[in-house]
Amino acid sequence: MSLNKLVRSGLVAIMLALSASASAEDLLVAAASDLSFVLPEINKAFEAKHPGVTVKVSLGSSGNFHAQIQNGAPYQVFMSADEKYPRDLIAAGNAVADTYNVYGTGRIVLWTMKPELNLSQGLSGLVDAKVTKIAIANPAHAPYGRAAEAAMKKQGVWDALQSKLVLGENISQTAQFVQTGNVDVGVVAMSLVLSPKMQGMGRWAEISTALYPALVQAVVVTKVGENSATARAFVKFLDTPVARELLQKYGFRDTK
Repeated sequence: MSLNKLVRSGLVAIMLALSASASAEDLLVAAASDLSFVLPEINKAFEAKHPGVTVKVSLGSSGNFHAQIQNGAPYQVFMSADEKYPRDLIAAGNAVADTYNVYGTGRIVLWTMKPELNLSQGLSGLVDAKVTKIAIANPAHAPYGRAAEAAMKKQGVWDALQSKLVLGENISQTAQFVQTGNVDVGVVAMSLVLSPKMQGMGRWAEISTALYPALVQAVVVTKVGENSATARAFVKFLDTPVARELLQKYGFRDTK
């Protein structure tokens, strides 16, 4: 091959590389920790329909993300475990009103690695002296923690369990406390125990939804992502049959 052809080939390769780089786009998503297993599957399906887009997810408690976004964090999409936080961001001018959408309703369960622990009595059984440590997410900023608190109060055991409670920073850390055996039992998201990674580990029992306010979960495009067509497309994708089926697979109730 002549020198000119080599140069031309090299230039073409460089231009193609630059073109690919220019077309690549990172979408920054802040997501509640209960989505830690379902979201990778949703992202994979979304990226397959949007070549060049990479969804980059930060997981944590919804309350903490709410505060971070208010203070200018660069997230373009916020998937909250409590619909209140996206609404608050919209009211404050930090999110785009016409992108608000409810993507599902979460559920809580009791989960334990202790074979001797009887879950058949539900929350009432946690007052047993054999149960010494109970993990819940911190109610101060984690919606699943507030659901656990509400359920315990309605069951009439909240005060009796205070000395046993171990607070997780978010629902994923709460599940880790249970998984590692650092606590006897925990109140965690159903979406976590239904994940392939957790299935078959320990035992779990659903807590009646009559005991706590509905965990209505919503998504919104933030002010940072207002002009991003990809951010808006991602929010719309969560309303497609593909995404909704995945959410239901992980225990989220469809609100449509």
